[in-house]
Amino acid sequence: MSKKLLVVGAGGFIGGFIAEEGLRRGFETYVAIRETTSRRYLTDERLHFVVLDYGDEELMAKTLNEALSEGEKWDFIIYNLGATKCANFFDFNRINFLYLRSFVEVLHDIDKVPNRFLFMSSLSALGMGDEKSYTPISSSTIPNPNTRYGLSKIKAETYLETVENFPYIIFRPTGVYGPHEQDYLMMIKSIDSHWDFGVGYRKQLLTFIYVEDLVNAMFDAYEAGVVRKKYIISEDACYTQKQFREIVARELGVKWVIPMKLPLWIVYIASFFAEKWAVAQLKASTLNRDKFKIMKQRNWSCDVSDAKRDFNFNPKFSLEDGIKATVAAYLAEKLQAKEEKK
Repeated sequence: MSKKLLVVGAGGFIGGFIAEEGLRRGFETYVAIRETTSRRYLTDERLHFVVLDYGDEELMAKTLNEALSEGEKWDFIIYNLGATKCANFFDFNRINFLYLRSFVEVLHDIDKVPNRFLFMSSLSALGMGDEKSYTPISSSTIPNPNTRYGLSKIKAETYLETVENFPYIIFRPTGVYGPHEQDYLMMIKSIDSHWDFGVGYRKQLLTFIYVEDLVNAMFDAYEAGVVRKKYIISEDACYTQKQFREIVARELGVKWVIPMKLPLWIVYIASFFAEKWAVAQLKASTLNRDKFKIMKQRNWSCDVSDAKRDFNFNPKFSLEDGIKATVAAYLAEKLQAKEEKK
């Protein structure tokens, strides 16, 4: 019998890639989504849908029990549910921590704890890196999150560590990009319009991980049998914003781009008012004070030696390769939108 995979939070950018890779690797793949979640990237007829209400533990237990035959369990659960921006900062705690805790408690209650449970955390759970000597962030870095988002992630990590004998794996990826991702897409669109906006004047080291490399690492960690460990996931290279801009412009075929460096104080004021305006409209703003702290951070360099040692982590996509695939998808969607307007 094929092994069973459950992807929690499957409707987002990364979730579709996880589900696709699960099917490719021979898993009987279940995707957990909310009633209102888009299924745009979950179109394979082999997928089994599980519609969950994460705020109702009793209903969640009933739904999970009904998803499998009596006595069956998922071999691998990838918990990809999370919020990266919220209209109300208290929602970070509710979605990123409390929902995880409820889900794990339900798994125990209905005796469906899997062989492995991979939790998608974030590099932001560790907070700011060394901005003097630019020492890479590593497994020995003491967590000190400086954003509400990062705090919610470290609370979730700490909870998993307190659950006795729970077979967790924790991933702390750096910036994840690829087709369908929205935040980096905004930067690509800006460069396509000949503008590139940066924040601050001090040296900044950026790191990235292409979505397919991240997803492959999840399954590689599972197959290697690692358990109750935490890993930073990143391409083993650093880039400047200039290098990012040049790669994107080259793939877009854009001949010239005007780089604009904005002082931190201007970006903070813009973040403050964008956040307040979004809250008044009961919407989440991409630009907010949490995001400002992330943009302000100068050192995102990463030490991924633990992942290399334990499950032979070796990203196949350099930033140039990943941007090429991402821009190609963007241009294809742009052309399609243009054709639909005709």
